[in-house]
Amino acid sequence: MQNIGTQIRRGLTSIFSSRASRKQAGRAQDPAGTMETYRNPTEVQMSQLVLLCHTNHRGELSVGQLLKWIDITACLSAERHAGCSCVTASVDDIYFEHTIRTGQVVNIKAKVNRAFNSSMEVGIQVTSEDLCTETQWSVCKALATFVAQRDSSKVKLKQILPLTEEEKVEYSVAAERRRMRLVYTETIRDLLTKSIIQDDLESRDCSRMVPAEKTRVESVELVLPPHANHQGNTFGGQIMAWMENVATIAASRLCPAHPTLKTIEMFQFRGPSKVGDRLVLKAIVNNAFKNSMEVGVCVEAYRPEMESSPRHLNSAFMTFVVLDGDDQPITLPWIQPQGKEGERRYREASARKKMRLDRKYIVSCKQTEVPLSVPWDPSNQVYLSYNNVSSLKMLMARDAWVLTSEINKIKLYTLEDDKFLSFHMEMTVHTDTTQAFLLLSDLGRRPEWDKHYQRVELVQQVDEDDAIYHVISPVLGGAESKPQDFVILASRRKPCDGGESGSWESAQVAPVDVSPAGHWREPYVIALRSVTLPTYPEMPEYTRGENLCSGFCLWREGDQQTKVSYYNQATTSFLNYVTTNVAGLSSEFITTCKACEQFLLDNKSELALSLQNL
Repeated sequence: MQNIGTQIRRGLTSIFSSRASRKQAGRAQDPAGTMETYRNPTEVQMSQLVLLCHTNHRGELSVGQLLKWIDITACLSAERHAGCSCVTASVDDIYFEHTIRTGQVVNIKAKVNRAFNSSMEVGIQVTSEDLCTETQWSVCKALATFVAQRDSSKVKLKQILPLTEEEKVEYSVAAERRRMRLVYTETIRDLLTKSIIQDDLESRDCSRMVPAEKTRVESVELVLPPHANHQGNTFGGQIMAWMENVATIAASRLCPAHPTLKTIEMFQFRGPSKVGDRLVLKAIVNNAFKNSMEVGVCVEAYRPEMESSPRHLNSAFMTFVVLDGDDQPITLPWIQPQGKEGERRYREASARKKMRLDRKYIVSCKQTEVPLSVPWDPSNQVYLSYNNVSSLKMLMARDAWVLTSEINKIKLYTLEDDKFLSFHMEMTVHTDTTQAFLLLSDLGRRPEWDKHYQRVELVQQVDEDDAIYHVISPVLGGAESKPQDFVILASRRKPCDGGESGSWESAQVAPVDVSPAGHWREPYVIALRSVTLPTYPEMPEYTRGENLCSGFCLWREGDQQTKVSYYNQATTSFLNYVTTNVAGLSSEFITTCKACEQFLLDNKSELALSLQNL
């Protein structure tokens, strides 16, 4: 046992020494330190000193003013990349973590994460600093989508070239976020259809009942040149500021106090607004929960001389709290919906609250801040699928992978951080990439080549690209006395750009693939993670296992040639098995990879007809 332990330590020591050598080699390749001073070409920064004219009655920066600054900064970043005028198309959820007071400085940084055909995702970070104490803190993060326009027509955008690890992560995950935005309306409709919305009346102050109509607010604004850009389009941030104003008034009418805005829900601009438009803003409290309330805001535009009916620009939902003297949220009165329309808004607000929690704790938070196996249900399937794919892409995009060994043209990489040991197997197989993608995404066939998958049952085909499986794994050895079982969500994704390549201009170590010609390629992705299902509770004959993050990334290397990469972020129960292979005391990793290669080669012609349906 001492000899085995010594070999494991030597194997792991080689990992650390390889990592140090790699860092030294990186410094040798970049003696001028140019990458240390690298700045994204689309990055735009804005710093503003908060003055009295920017604040509310509490001496805090008005959220409406902050939204205007955010929109301007993001728009300038989008226009820097597009080379033409851009308009705000949508804004994802914004969670406000801290307030900003008079005399403090607001720092806003925006950069384009990814460009699609004519739209692009812009990431925004907002921080604040106190010049007297030299302290800084995060205020919020935001994601906005902008559309490039020239002469009122859409513009074909050039691709973003991600260089740093952060840029590669944001680039890869942006595609999954876009997918989530596109199905947002469908998701909430399905939730309302399939779920029973229940009221938590015990936690409410039912002694006070406020009719919803009492909170209704309507206001009109005339769009003037200072409210618009050089093309005459109204700034999206200006519209959001007006929306925040009427929403705050509506929230104040529910509970005679000054509310604090905590969250702005994801929303889209349905059309443009121009100088000369009259904007009618309507707000009402849709529902009041124990300590928070949702306010719905609708914006319509019209021109008396040109239009007979108003145009719907957008709708948004904002969450407010009312704080006491100790900055703690107070219990709110019960809102009484009125009429069928009021009841509809009331029910939808409850559904959106659940979706906000799903997005916040499944999508927005770090992996380590949520349980390994998140309960799956139809209402959060979009967000679990997002988390599944984005987690694998984030693991893939890490730049600290260390080549530990190479045997029979199969490479083993490792990655260590404070919490996890991850490994990555890589090989090239002479088969079509789409065929390999279809074969490996069907977990039902994995027992044909992977002995760790003893039996696989398809539990539910969620949609075309997502499925849930129950997997039985044999005893791996050691102290285990029972086989393990897993409930696995498998999510597969084709490259959203159809596998097109963009030029690559850096000799960086690239976790996303770089071809010999210097082109960047997005992979086919098959992501796996554990979930929990009420119909598959833990059973006494098995030890319930956890799969935090694993899966395949496939790149087309040429005609009938595919690079296959398998990633796994090892959990505690799997760690001893991983370290044994990493240290070279076992060849099971290599054996499994060779079995996978043979499986793909044996089934090359089997899926010819299936490719037509992919």
